[in-house]
Order: sequence, then C-alpha cells, then structure tokens
Amino acid sequence: MNIATLHIITTLGNGGAESVLYRLCIQNPEQHEVICLTDSRKYGPLLSTAGVRVHTLDMPRGKITPAGLLRLWKLIRQIRPTVIQTWMYHADLLGGVIGRLAGNQAIFWNIRHTDLVPDKSRRSTIMVAKICALLSRWMPHKIVCCAERATATHAAMGYDPSRMVVIGNGCDLSRFTPDVAGGKKIRDELGIPENVPLLGYVARCHPLKDHNTLLAAFALIRRTWAGVRLLLVGPGMVAENSELKAMIMQYSLGGTVLLAGPRTDIPAVMSALDLHVMSSVSEGFPNVLAEAMACGTPCVTTDVGDAALIVGDTGWVVPANAPSALAAAILSALVERNNGHVWNKRKCAARMRIEERFSLASMISAYRAVWQTANASKSK
Repeated sequence: MNIATLHIITTLGNGGAESVLYRLCIQNPEQHEVICLTDSRKYGPLLSTAGVRVHTLDMPRGKITPAGLLRLWKLIRQIRPTVIQTWMYHADLLGGVIGRLAGNQAIFWNIRHTDLVPDKSRRSTIMVAKICALLSRWMPHKIVCCAERATATHAAMGYDPSRMVVIGNGCDLSRFTPDVAGGKKIRDELGIPENVPLLGYVARCHPLKDHNTLLAAFALIRRTWAGVRLLLVGPGMVAENSELKAMIMQYSLGGTVLLAGPRTDIPAVMSALDLHVMSSVSEGFPNVLAEAMACGTPCVTTDVGDAALIVGDTGWVVPANAPSALAAAILSALVERNNGHVWNKRKCAARMRIEERFSLASMISAYRAVWQTANASKSK
C-alpha cells in the first residue's frame, strides 16, 4: 500500500496544529495517514470517522520509548509514503530521524511556534527545538512555518532559512460563518441580553495564553463600562480551575466572567460575541483569530506570531503583557460598537479578509505545492 502523505504528530489533543492537520487530511482522506507519538485524544477519533487511518504509539508525554521508536520505523516501512510531513518539534525530530532510517528522503517539518518563552515553555521542548536547529541543514527537505515571524525567530535559533516556506493556516469558511440564530442561542443560554456587550476568548488554559493579562485589562474596563461581560471558552475554563478562579477573585470580577469550558459549537460562540480578545504572549498562526473573523466578529489581539497579519486593519493590535494597552483597545472597540453602521462595516471587512487571504482551499494548495518539490528534486 502506498499512501501519498504520512503525517507524524506529537499529540492529537485540542490544539491549533492538530486542527490544521485534521482540516488538511479530511479533504482527501484516502491520500493521508497519521501516526501520533502519544494517544488519540480529540482528533484521533475524528480523523478515523472521516476515513483517515490513525496509528498511536502511546509513548508517555515527554518520554521516548524503544518500543515506540521501533513501531514508528516499522509503520513507515509498511506504509511506504511518498512524503512524510511532521508536526511540532518532537515529531520533527523523531519523525525525521526514524523516517530517514526507514529510507524516506522526502521529509517535511512543520514549525508551529514563532518563539519559545523560557519561563512558559517546557525546557524539554526548547532543548528539542535546539537539536532540530542543528539537524535542519540536512534532515528535512523543506520546513513549513505557519507564520512569517516564525521564519526569522527560528533562523536566529540556527534553523536553515533556505529550507523554510510559510503556509498560513486555512479557515473552513463553510463552517465558520456568521450565525445569528446560533449566537442568540448562546446568549440565551448564558443569560446575556443582546444589548449587553460580550467579550470572549477561546483558548485552553496555558501560561502562553496569558489569561491573567486579559483579566487585568477586563478589570480596568469594568471601571468605566460596568455592564460588559467576559466569556472564557476552552479546556480548563471551568469553575473547578482553582488557579483561574483565584485570578478572577484577585481582580474582583466574580459574576462578570463566564466560564464555559470546552465546546464544540465554536462558530455559534464566535457569533454570540461582540468582540474576540486574544491575550497570548506567544503564538504561531492563531487559528482563533481567523475563526472569529470568519464569523464576522472583530478582534483585539496581542502582537504575537502572525496575529497582526491576520487581523490587518479590521481589528486592534497591542503589545503582549500590557493590560492597560489591551484595555484601551477594547474600550475603543466598545465605543465603535455603538455606531451600528461603522461596526457592521468592520464585521464585514473581517469576514472578507479571511475569505481573500486565509481560506482552507488556499492552504491545501500550498501544502500540495510544497510536497511536489520533493518529486521535482528527484527528477533533476
């Protein structure tokens, strides 16, 4: 059996890289096969249901086992892919080494971060990234970066810049679209009337997402705009999260911050929001901005990864870890929201920017074009 593309990924949990892999594979499931170094988590079953064959090596997170490496080698030999596309640092390293040992030369890495923050990123991840930098001049055929900024920061780390190509994430515009009825349903569920401004942040609980800065900014906003509410959606955004709850209490925000946990109706959630606010200190290509904008929801974001490139002139961009600047941008947006004509123009412009620059179809075409370069080099 000869599968066109074999994907090797560190995890299939609820993350941006996993989401992009899923969208890429399900368009032609018979042409893709996936190996996960750990377990199947969220996207394993979804890929299988879509018709993509998924293998899990069940290695413990952050640990390498001889049995896992042997199975990886055997699977590559058995599948005999035309192309191996790896995802994230650990998979880049292990997939690259084992892929080469299994006889495959068409190996493509994928970088999903713009930078690694020492006090917020795992030390093991930083170490693996540095090893990959040393190997980047001979192991991968090309290195796909999800963001323009990632090329500069990783070149500074020692990655070979001549092998890097940028492919931004593509948004599924058939799924992420303005949904008035869905948005109203969410607001009814939360008890938020249509005239009450609703901010939101869809993100997992992780230091890099910097919910603390968002809550600090929200506390500043509440001093002059008391009626506004904040909705937090994603893994860990639950009342049982004691650390998150302590932050909310620290800023005296009890009753004004709504914790919705992980949800599957994200297009409806985005449509319920007046404004999506991203407070991350590090990102690659933040899918959540494109998804919000595709639903016609303007965004305020920190200037991380390619956030500014995604938002363009349809939203507001501020420095990371700056609550005052974030609050000022949100207040500007809330003032504009009161001008219905101007606000509707901004909402339409947000949707149009994603349609024109970050569609799923354009992303798929770009990946196929990069993979074809392996065949082109063989024929020379």
